[in-house]
Amino acid sequence: MADAGSPESEPQRLWGGRFEEAPDALVQAYTSSIQTDLLLFHHDIAGSRAHARMLAAQGIIDSTDAERILKGLDQVESEIESGGFEINHELEDIHTHVEARLSQIIGADAAGRLHTARSRNDQVALDTRMFVRDAIVQSVGAVRGLQAALIELAERSDGVYLPGYTHLQRAQPVLLAHHLLAYLEMLDRDAERLVDSFARADIMPLGSAALAGAAYPLDREAVADELGFEAVSRNSIDAVSSRDYIAEYLANAAICMVNVSRLCEDVILWSSAEFGVLQFGDAFTTGSSIMPQKRNPDIAELARGRSGKVVGHLTGLLTTLKGLPLAYNRDLQEDKSGLFDTAETLIGTLHVLARALLTAQVHGARARAMVDSDPFILATDYADYLTRAGVPFREAHGVVGRLVKLCEERNCALGDLSLDDLQREHSAFGADAVGMTVQFALESRDVLGGTAPKQVSTALEAAKQRLQLQPASQDSTPAAPSPETRPETGLNRAQRRAAARQQGRR
Repeated sequence: MADAGSPESEPQRLWGGRFEEAPDALVQAYTSSIQTDLLLFHHDIAGSRAHARMLAAQGIIDSTDAERILKGLDQVESEIESGGFEINHELEDIHTHVEARLSQIIGADAAGRLHTARSRNDQVALDTRMFVRDAIVQSVGAVRGLQAALIELAERSDGVYLPGYTHLQRAQPVLLAHHLLAYLEMLDRDAERLVDSFARADIMPLGSAALAGAAYPLDREAVADELGFEAVSRNSIDAVSSRDYIAEYLANAAICMVNVSRLCEDVILWSSAEFGVLQFGDAFTTGSSIMPQKRNPDIAELARGRSGKVVGHLTGLLTTLKGLPLAYNRDLQEDKSGLFDTAETLIGTLHVLARALLTAQVHGARARAMVDSDPFILATDYADYLTRAGVPFREAHGVVGRLVKLCEERNCALGDLSLDDLQREHSAFGADAVGMTVQFALESRDVLGGTAPKQVSTALEAAKQRLQLQPASQDSTPAAPSPETRPETGLNRAQRRAAARQQGRR
């Protein structure tokens, strides 16, 4: 058989019968998407296999042709996987490349029958839905991996407290584990949103053809079963023209990346010399080209920066979609680059940050010193003391405000005031208010969701049970699929749903 580039096997576009001229080279270059959608080849070939089997089962194509098509698709997939597949930029996309190469392998007649009863419109909708399903499963797994790392770090931070902040001003002491568990809650909601969106991506569009549906007795349910879809699209126009399932994944990814960015901001602050609370291992930091002493938390900074890129992809797609008439428009070709980059960015960020946190060293003494050296960080606890003694909180707030002013005049801390000093402002103060301790302040927040050590310990155990994860170790990656791992595309619908639901239950 001739090579792909030889004259006697010149690849043919999937259209052109009514055209007398070939497209201009600029048009070919401008409209080509193969460098982007080559990433869909597994999904595209899986969809073609299911389509060919169904066409044969329905008697629409001959079973012999179907067998040749299936064997040819195996070869095409193998060539792409091995890197031996030749890209021809005169062919627009992955669908055209697969069919053109299939024609070379098994002949144009048999290969041409594969496209019976389908259009590239429903074909690309199928491919992107399969990609989004896989991206959701991998993203949820990566979220769970970061949560496992946060739990492990929280357990290693037992007894460490540091200032909690509002307006980036020291507010009240909190346990470091309590602070870390706040991000665990955010990530829980991120995972829930992703899992919830799976059902809306899990709709099989093939059989919708260009926009009006196919004029053949298709068994769309059989294709859905083979590809693991829960449902079949109910409207052919909607099936080929809607991309809200991509927008929803991008939105969920953007929210998750924003939450991760906030975590990274804390990590960056904690890593600074001014805070000195946390330090990544050497393998997860970088140095300076000029300053030998530097240890930069670059991955946290990059994650913070890349969150903006993911938000941009969401904005870009929504802007593209907002003015499109039904049904398919070529604008929709632009749905993929942002989708692919978002999935890679989100999953990669979650994995590398989880690994970095497992190497993190917590400087507990430095964290505690930030609280112990602050003269007024227990001010709210003094007000709470008076309130528990029956003083209205607003009155108590004013009393403690005057005590703070007194301390500023004396250049001392609230804990340095004597009982006489306290009682001059309010008689409800007792001897046990003198020299109030941080430990007392922490333990007094013994309410569900509070920072009391008992509550935080309970929350940690509940989180471990909820996620069904054991604490991770520095020698292992938290349980989550590698960003390079490709989930199988041939699972039946029950297995597909189970995969997403299992991630969601963790």
